Amino acid sequence: MITAAKREIPYDSVIKPVMIGEKENERLNVGFLNELIVKIKILSTAKIEKKEIVKSENGNGKIIAIGASTGGVEAIQHLLIGLPNTLPGIVIVQHIPPNFSRLFAERLNGTCKMRVKEAEDGEEVVSGTAIVAAGDKHMKIIKKGEKYIVKCYFGEKVSGHCPSVDVLFESVAEAAGTNAIGVILTGMGADGARGMRSLRKKGAYTIGQDEKSCVIYGMPMEAHKLGGVVKQLPLSAIGKELIEKSR
Repeated sequence: MITAAKREIPYDSVIKPVMIGEKENERLNVGFLNELIVKIKILSTAKIEKKEIVKSENGNGKIIAIGASTGGVEAIQHLLIGLPNTLPGIVIVQHIPPNFSRLFAERLNGTCKMRVKEAEDGEEVVSGTAIVAAGDKHMKIIKKGEKYIVKCYFGEKVSGHCPSVDVLFESVAEAAGTNAIGVILTGMGADGARGMRSLRKKGAYTIGQDEKSCVIYGMPMEAHKLGGVVKQLPLSAIGKELIEKSR
């Protein structure tokens, strides 16, 4: 439970839309976003102690990649708020309109211990920072020496989306291998399933959100079917697992 300005805002995992098509899914995403803007604005007033973030080059070589779609805006918020600013750098693809992605990152930055920002082409992934893909660009990670570098670019949809979770995950699998941790959260469709399989094949540790805590158990289910998920966990347990596996 998160307390902000003396108001308690729970994770709304009980909303379970079923059997809807692509257009309905888009409307559902917008509905979630409109509601969440209000919630995120409220959360931005929360008094959360912030630790000083010291830029480092992810000294242990690890990187965390997260992908989500329908219901993911709130799931990511719920997850990141509970994480310390000592974790390796995090890169995130959330299926979200471009006019929402920067606001989403800015509001999270005001409530999380980690620094949260929208992705910029050529920037380095550093510990204590979470980078959110822009809503209209693919994001991939390349390795230069010991550094992980963000590449952002316009492109055709991959697995039905731009940004695509598969694009991110597959690039992280190549760049980091066993030093990567992949997390696939609530969402409709199969984007991220192939990427999770690639991550696992490269020796990464992979986590899928379980059915009960998902708004829509689509992307995590497809990743699990392909053998890309090492462990399924409720959303409330994923943060603790990330902390443990990042050591």
